[in-house]
Amino acid sequence: MTNESIQPAPAFLSAIQSLFGKRARLDAADLLVYGYDNSRRETTPHAVCFAQNHSEVRALVQLCAEYEVPLTTRGLGSGTTGAAVPINGGVVLSTERFAGLVKVDPENRLAIVEPGITNAVLQEALAKHGFFWPPDPTSAAYSTVGGNLACNAAGPRAIKYGTPRDNTLGLIAVTGEGKTIKTGVCTSKGVVGYDLTRLLVGSEGTLAIITQATLRIVPLPESSRLLRAVYGSLQGATSAVANIMAQPETPSALEFMDPVAVSLVRDYAEAGLPDRAAAVLLIEVDGNKSGIEQAVKCITAAAANEDLVEIRAAENEVETAALWTCRKSLSPALRKIAPKKINEDVVVPVTRLTELVSGLQELSAQYGVQIVSFGHAGNGNLHVNLLGNPSAQGELQRMETCLQELFSLVLGLDGTLSGEHGIGLEKRQYVSMEIEPNAMQLMQQIKLQFDPKNILNPGKLFPDP
Repeated sequence: MTNESIQPAPAFLSAIQSLFGKRARLDAADLLVYGYDNSRRETTPHAVCFAQNHSEVRALVQLCAEYEVPLTTRGLGSGTTGAAVPINGGVVLSTERFAGLVKVDPENRLAIVEPGITNAVLQEALAKHGFFWPPDPTSAAYSTVGGNLACNAAGPRAIKYGTPRDNTLGLIAVTGEGKTIKTGVCTSKGVVGYDLTRLLVGSEGTLAIITQATLRIVPLPESSRLLRAVYGSLQGATSAVANIMAQPETPSALEFMDPVAVSLVRDYAEAGLPDRAAAVLLIEVDGNKSGIEQAVKCITAAAANEDLVEIRAAENEVETAALWTCRKSLSPALRKIAPKKINEDVVVPVTRLTELVSGLQELSAQYGVQIVSFGHAGNGNLHVNLLGNPSAQGELQRMETCLQELFSLVLGLDGTLSGEHGIGLEKRQYVSMEIEPNAMQLMQQIKLQFDPKNILNPGKLFPDP
């Protein structure tokens, strides 16, 4: 199948209407709504189907395979890389009505869910049992678990508790041939066969469509504290990150904000940042009540260096919530600064964060492009935002050249091009910078084994052959 939109045959459209009834939409208004995601890319599909169970998904995939119609699975469209944009037209499979919480099993520390349940709804249900699922992306309130799994989207807590790959025990899915597969286990240990679960998580719907997930859940901590450390220089903050991660007490979140991000945070009255603030770390510590004070003491000592301006703990839950609101509002706030935002989520070893932020400053000066960075510093995962005005002469070209230099910088620091946003459309042309040819060929062969007619989310993840 090529990356061209081809009108499905009338017999195909009739078949999906017979299968889904009113849950198959062909009218232009519905199609427009399901043709985009948070990347701001848009392509109108030929049909939208709202599946409610595994059997319907399997039947739809079989129809798409028979007629060779592309099929793009969509949660709620919160992704930023265009992974849910149906660039070949065809059918968008929406999972928003396939959103059940099948089971919560605290004794075995697992939950079984359907793909359309939102992260926030799942967390609320688990909290009633004293548990949580570790992945907590900024979009948790409006992103689905299926979408989190598709992109391996993690969030701040990954530093201590891991990513979706680390917290998914097993899956039920439908391959591109319409075959049902069951992967993984319901136990904390298992080593039978290849690990198809981890292969499917992060594959962006290109190998199979997840219809059920068995998730590893974790008891809620008894206590937590949020610290705010303010530094007079970028290098002081990034050096502190390496020091914190080199000592035994692992924070549950370690977030970084550069000078522009700090200036945005100042807009919130609750921030109260010192005038000398050039960079900020938000450091969350959690655990048993009996040990929380000692944990805070260890983290505070590790965070101290000659550039530290102040470090203090949030005094109450209201202040804690306000600090997190400031951090989580940064990404959407950047759209107010410039018309064009290129939002990347690169990762480097934490010991090389200082080199990364120094390199970003140099690139910004070299290309005349404003660069804002913040994010999950404890994993070395920074959200690097290139801001500009595409209508200004030559600016878009400078931004694109700067982006390629950014990726070269990251790879030169032993990093990777994406930590949690995924590849989708936005980064696929750069993937060959990181993946060597033999590995790339093997991955493309794996794609053909799962999806021989290339109907599942075609045109994503990899460059065109």
